[in-house]
Amino acid sequence: MITVLIDGFGCYLFIINIFGFILFAVNTWLYSHTQDKQIDMVLNIISLLGGSLGIISGILIIDRKARKNNMMSRVFVVCVLIIQIIVFLMFKGMHQEKISFAFWEFFGQHKLLSIYLVIINIVTFIAFGIDKLKAVSHKYRIRIITLLGLAFAGGSAGGMLGMYVFRHKINKDYFTIGIPLIILMQAVVVFFLMNLK
Repeated sequence: MITVLIDGFGCYLFIINIFGFILFAVNTWLYSHTQDKQIDMVLNIISLLGGSLGIISGILIIDRKARKNNMMSRVFVVCVLIIQIIVFLMFKGMHQEKISFAFWEFFGQHKLLSIYLVIINIVTFIAFGIDKLKAVSHKYRIRIITLLGLAFAGGSAGGMLGMYVFRHKINKDYFTIGIPLIILMQAVVVFFLMNLK
């Protein structure tokens, strides 16, 4: 019975990821050949249903170029994929018998990780400040992908703080929604690492 469920779930994941890949290809074609005919919301729903790996495969194979109009969708899909992988690993039993929520204790035991996170958050905060100064003086800006990359690399709290302290990027959904989503994804990753067998 369990083998049948696993096989059925594996088949479902295969089909939903193929569908996600095809939908991403159609979406890319719509972006390049029509005006305002995207299906990003449908892609986000397919991602939530388990098709995020297919969509990311489409991004890597078909359209690697990140642009402002597709940035939020990409941030969403990557975060969802990482969370789904962790949930899958938790269901597969790759966690300790007793689940722990002692985040401070975990960071106390992993001082190098804590130091890294402090440094990357300071760097990200400063990067948001520099980008704001460059925006005000109409100079060459720090790329969006760099700012989001710093957030993905562990600097999401510094990015969030920089957004609101410098009042910078607060009207861009890939930052106002994307950075909290990255923080959530990183909290799930840390939770998983804390409870890994």
